[in-house]
Amino acid sequence: MSLYKHVIFVTIFSLFIFANVHAQNIDELKNKINTRNEDIKKLEEEIKKYQIEIDAVAKEADSLKNALKNLDISKKKLQADTKITENKIANKNLEIQELSLQIGDKSERIIDSRRVISQSLYNISRMSSASAIETLLSQKSLSGFWNNADELSTLQGSLQGKIKDLKNLKLNLEENKKLTERKKAELVTLNVDLKNQTKIIAETAREKDSILKETNNTEASYKKLLASRKAQKEAFEKEIFDLENALKLAVDPNSIPNSGKGILAYPFDVVRITQYFGNTEFATKNPQIYSGGGHNGIDLGAPIGTPVKSAASGVVIGAGNTDLVCPRVSYGKWILVRHNNGLTTVYAHLSLVSAVVGQTVERGEVIAYSGNTGMSTGPHLHFTVYASDGVTVGTYNFKSCAGASIKMPLLIKRDAYLNPLSYL
Repeated sequence: MSLYKHVIFVTIFSLFIFANVHAQNIDELKNKINTRNEDIKKLEEEIKKYQIEIDAVAKEADSLKNALKNLDISKKKLQADTKITENKIANKNLEIQELSLQIGDKSERIIDSRRVISQSLYNISRMSSASAIETLLSQKSLSGFWNNADELSTLQGSLQGKIKDLKNLKLNLEENKKLTERKKAELVTLNVDLKNQTKIIAETAREKDSILKETNNTEASYKKLLASRKAQKEAFEKEIFDLENALKLAVDPNSIPNSGKGILAYPFDVVRITQYFGNTEFATKNPQIYSGGGHNGIDLGAPIGTPVKSAASGVVIGAGNTDLVCPRVSYGKWILVRHNNGLTTVYAHLSLVSAVVGQTVERGEVIAYSGNTGMSTGPHLHFTVYASDGVTVGTYNFKSCAGASIKMPLLIKRDAYLNPLSYL
């Protein structure tokens, strides 16, 4: 066997053994990932059933029994959410391991390819250095000469193939490294989600305890509590209406973008509008709630704990929780983002705010989680769009809340409320 053939044989054999070991490890990881994905599918089906139960309870009469039932189902749904997130975290770690193996495999193959190329260049140099006459004279027959020439041609062709393979390996290696960094970033996000979901579960349990304590677990006390909050809500809304109705300044129409689809993105991946902007049927039938001013945003139905995403890039200029000083009469937990296009958006009735004031956020970045805080008839997100120069975050004293100071967004110019659907 010629030196060239011996080198190629040994190299190919070692590459086969190495690749086979890595293939076995990668197959094991893929099987684990597939098992996790099956678990995720089962949990997703479980969550769908919980959501059907939540929707059914929402259609029933407002009672203590139904309120507690809603919280219990929401808690189970949130616990299933955390299990999904845990499975996704485990999968992401397995995917990173798989990529690490692939990177190690490609790195070894690059080293071996370089070794083969180096040996091939040496053989070609040695075989090409002899003149045709010398090569012919060194062979016992003419066929030996042609065999040697064929071997040189084969060697050169193999070298070109190895050089091409080496280039492809390098490209694939870089792609795997970039993909690994993306997976690591996704892993960080999932760990944050898990931490926040755990907080929301604890908050849901506290809310149930609070309702039981406030009502002494009796339906009569619950009805009385609802009536009291409704009256307080009406008084609160009237104070806001009077404050905003006294405004004299008007929004400059040139300060806001022309209406158009996609200027803003929906805060949810799955969109279900439960109430529209303006004098909707619900707003018209309940003027005491909206002080005759109509609904100043849109409501998007979503279970507690659904990630809320920023509608556009911008800066968080305010966040708060009106329930801390005046429970169940206003926004509850809310966050306000000022965008770079003359628009500002507020997200209300949240279960948890994850972004902080002063933080720069990107379009589609998770900034909060939906909930049922404030004056809410069920889990949903209230989404309002303002002209940026017509809204500010301030602290105001409300007689309806025993003179309490409440931090929240309020208009400083007339007509600052904009229809979100003009920009979504």
